[in-house]
Amino acid sequence: MTFGQVLLVAVLAVPALGAVAVAATPRDRAARLVGTVAAALTLLAAVPLVFGGRGWVAWSAGAPAVRPWHQLDLPWVPGLELRFHLGVDGISWPLVVLTALLTLLCCAYTMWRVPDGGSGRALVALLLVVEVGILGTFLALDLVLFFLFFEVVLLPMYAIIAGWGGADRRRAARKFALYTLFGSVLLLVGVYVVVAAAGTADVVALTGGAGMSRGTQLAAFTLLALAFAVKSPLWPLHSWLPDAHTQAPTVGSVVLAGVLLKMGTYGLIRVAVGVAPEGARWAAPVLGVLAVAAILVGSLVCLAQSDVKRLIAYSSVGHMGFVLLGVATLTTIGIQAALIGNIAHGVITALLFFLAGAVKDRTGTGTLAELSGLRETAPRLAGLLAFAAVASLGLPGLAGFWGEAFAVIAAVQVGGPLWTTLGVLAAIGGALTAAYFLRLLRQVTHNRPSPAVGRVGPGLAGAELTAWVPLVLLALAIGLAPALVLGVAEAPVDALIGVVSR
Repeated sequence: MTFGQVLLVAVLAVPALGAVAVAATPRDRAARLVGTVAAALTLLAAVPLVFGGRGWVAWSAGAPAVRPWHQLDLPWVPGLELRFHLGVDGISWPLVVLTALLTLLCCAYTMWRVPDGGSGRALVALLLVVEVGILGTFLALDLVLFFLFFEVVLLPMYAIIAGWGGADRRRAARKFALYTLFGSVLLLVGVYVVVAAAGTADVVALTGGAGMSRGTQLAAFTLLALAFAVKSPLWPLHSWLPDAHTQAPTVGSVVLAGVLLKMGTYGLIRVAVGVAPEGARWAAPVLGVLAVAAILVGSLVCLAQSDVKRLIAYSSVGHMGFVLLGVATLTTIGIQAALIGNIAHGVITALLFFLAGAVKDRTGTGTLAELSGLRETAPRLAGLLAFAAVASLGLPGLAGFWGEAFAVIAAVQVGGPLWTTLGVLAAIGGALTAAYFLRLLRQVTHNRPSPAVGRVGPGLAGAELTAWVPLVLLALAIGLAPALVLGVAEAPVDALIGVVSR
């Protein structure tokens, strides 16, 4: 095996073995430490995947559209012609690293604070199992393997919400599970349609349509897009998200918003668009309309929210709308905007949920009407919250700017009355995003301290800074140097657009 193949195996094996080791460790704190070490080793294995075997070449006719930097292709179920096929390229690598980083930060956070509801050992073990499922989804280059990894996430995330969440956690967990199961059924049927028509489950061979008829591609894209829309989630299939975020513990919300939602948008780009390009071209106007509807509806609902976590949750609907708008344009700029928007949203929203959890832990409430004057009692916490909010609203120079700005530009460049109108409406949605985040800051940080905020001290725990500082630095780094994401994705995006636009 090559060094890259060893790393691919390690990225999945280390958190899986770590989860087993955590479950087998009798002492709770020691188990959490073992889980944190396993998450750190996973990140150390994920980062070097960017080196060696990188296809820094433009797409050319006749070349495969998916050319992984590293791949592992082994027989899995020979009788069914299924293979254990893993690979990583510039589209998946940033998401792999983000998943490993956020899991590490969440495991490290549990060393300081374990939410009520169960043992920290069980929580960390579940986080590592979720990590295996998410990483496997980003690395799988076989549709059946992709589906299986996609499903691994469901039960442990359900358990995290139901076991360590808020007062209404069981209802929120059931809603999450039912919506996800609905999406899973659609995904399974879509995978079956593709495999039955093409005679293979290999994503490398399937990208570009693999000779499937137009009718098959339309049916496959519809099924796959609906399945990924549930997971992302995209409007109007988003109603499970606010409840899940509001009731989930802080670390659950961070993983859910930071990377679990990206399974849907990644699948839309890699699988739905790549495997059924004719279906993508056919559905592009509908996707564009739904994307802008998500941006506007999400923003307007945020303006009416009275709970901090629900506001951040609904903001994800709008941000994912910008990602979908970029994908719907089926242009290089649009797909690049979607990819950097994915990463920026993961970094910034994870930071926002960490901070919202800190505010709620200190004050005992997340209701906006009961929060005011935070800058008077906890100026450092208020400053970090302000930084995360302005990053999320798309301030130039921070990570949130690039995805939203270039999604709008891509729509306008497509041209025509429909896409120009969609670009303008999306820009208006961006202005509404600024409005609701500024409303949040005015309510929480300004004015006289409320009774709940008056009890808050100015200090920040070392564990909190350890979890938050990497996200602050990443938001700055991606905002100032977007090539950190766009540079590695350039060649695979060109290849994807090359086969989609044939």
